[in-house]
Amino acid sequence: MTSIQQRAALQRQIWAIANDVRGAVDGWDFKQYVLGTLFYRFISENFANYIEAGDDSVNYAELPDSVITADIKDDAIKTKGYFIYPSQLFAKVAASANSNESLNTDLAAIFAAIENSANGYPSEQDIKGLFADFDCCR
Repeated sequence: MTSIQQRAALQRQIWAIANDVRGAVDGWDFKQYVLGTLFYRFISENFANYIEAGDDSVNYAELPDSVITADIKDDAIKTKGYFIYPSQLFAKVAASANSNESLNTDLAAIFAAIENSANGYPSEQDIKGLFADFDCCR
């Protein structure tokens, strides 16, 4: 089997698993959740990597939100275009997702905070509505 055939077979298998997992959820809605979640994970990891700047002694996800100063936040927003507190990182949310009874409202608040972090900065229009298609409260 060629690599193209293997890739096509893998894509078919992943799609079949996704269809089984989504159950009665409409395919378009499911796609929005999956893509929204992947995007949230990506920007969380990207932001943490930016803050850690390759320093293995820094683990942004383990820092308390209280260590974030206004200058740190301002600089990060000017550079990245948005801000994510350590407690709002995908890894932190995912770690407690199974036991978090308010996960939907927590995600809605996190997404709103990420979007609102750009208010008043040049990136505001780019970040505004970033998670609009991710309906947390359904």
